[in-house]
Amino acid sequence: MATPVNLNKARKAKARADKSAQADANAVKFGRTKSEKDSARKEADRALRALDNHKRDT
Repeated sequence: MATPVNLNKARKAKARADKSAQADANAVKFGRTKSEKDSARKEADRALRALDNHKRDT
């Protein structure tokens, strides 16, 4: 005789696995590395400083 399987636990485990797989796919599709984020942040700061330096004093 086979061991009984709790279908509720199996369903939830499958849902967790599917959600994890979707999260991994989204990380590859949309994610950026830490160095890319830092580079973009530094570039934005540089652009903001350049803009502030070109303002006229009134």
